[in-house]
Amino acid sequence: MSKDGSFRGEVAAVGVGLSGIGAAPGLSHLDLTALAAKQALDEAGLTFGDVDGLFASNLQNIFAPLNVAEYLGIRPTLSEGTQIGGSSPVAHLIWAALALQAGLIDTALVCYGSNQRSAAGRLLSPSTSEPLIYEQPYGPRYPISSYALVTSRHMYEFGTTREQLASVAVSARQWAQKNPMAFMRDPLTIDDVLASRMVCDPLTVRDCCLVTDGAGAVVLTRSDRARDLRRTPVFLLGAAMAHWHRQISETADLTLTSASDTGPRAFAMAGMTPGDMDVLELYDAFTINTILFLEDLGFCPKGEGGRFVENGRIASGGSLPVNTNGGGLSCVHPGMYGIFTVIEAIQQLRREAGERQIADARTALSHGNGGHLSSQVTAIWGLEETL
Repeated sequence: MSKDGSFRGEVAAVGVGLSGIGAAPGLSHLDLTALAAKQALDEAGLTFGDVDGLFASNLQNIFAPLNVAEYLGIRPTLSEGTQIGGSSPVAHLIWAALALQAGLIDTALVCYGSNQRSAAGRLLSPSTSEPLIYEQPYGPRYPISSYALVTSRHMYEFGTTREQLASVAVSARQWAQKNPMAFMRDPLTIDDVLASRMVCDPLTVRDCCLVTDGAGAVVLTRSDRARDLRRTPVFLLGAAMAHWHRQISETADLTLTSASDTGPRAFAMAGMTPGDMDVLELYDAFTINTILFLEDLGFCPKGEGGRFVENGRIASGGSLPVNTNGGGLSCVHPGMYGIFTVIEAIQQLRREAGERQIADARTALSHGNGGHLSSQVTAIWGLEETL
């Protein structure tokens, strides 16, 4: 590691894999994880035997790396499975980069999988089995009660409207219509969102993420080795993580997330600014998330996120491409969405996104969110020309 703690450009993604997007009846979360991992390794021209660093998370296994390694038949010499919610796979990029940089491992596999739609038919959340002591007496409906509270506060404090929230959902759906893998591709209008079933005021069902199956995997290695493998390497230019609370009642400001900390630090490591980003992949568990993260990551001033997303600015054809796969609102959300922000960013920079491809994209941002806006992780990616 350099003296300033940076690993800028020292590791690269060399393979990605997806499986079970939408519904995958008959397959377990480990089946789906294995399929995604195999695809990612095949892309890189590597095998399971090459994996010596495993970074795994899921919502079904307390000891996720142990279960995943056993299922894959591998014997990693370094594993990491810290669970900080949906941002976990993005956070695992940091630990993988540090381990690769230090020479502790040569090949890192970051993976996540869930069959929550087929197995349970509902969103799996640790909060349902882990009482949050300061909030449980009030009978909240997790996680949506927390996000509805934040949404209400943002509306009160900054004048954000339901129509602006609906614009986020409509923009995501327009991107999903260009993605053949997206789970929901039917047309969606602002009026459709406003008229949809209210789940937790002011959030309707179309303001909420999908409940799907799905798995994703990313293979990383050191940059000098990455250049000799099959696919165009996509370099990790910067990354940062932070968490300020577990329960939403314990946050100091309902409208400010720790993305306001991770964004500047990730950009500083990358030597870039928000204006240098060609495409954004943000964790959109609810429509308010996209607005909050655009503000906190520095793409617009605090309080102006609602106005920022109006008139298709973040939709296909808009000035700032956001969630180009359709996001958790329209593409896939199997309990934890973080890994999919990473995969879509990489595919965009490798020019493999098909109809939704952003022309001449050189840089991309992946942002993960966990819990009740509890943990935030930002990662900056770039092609070799950005090094």
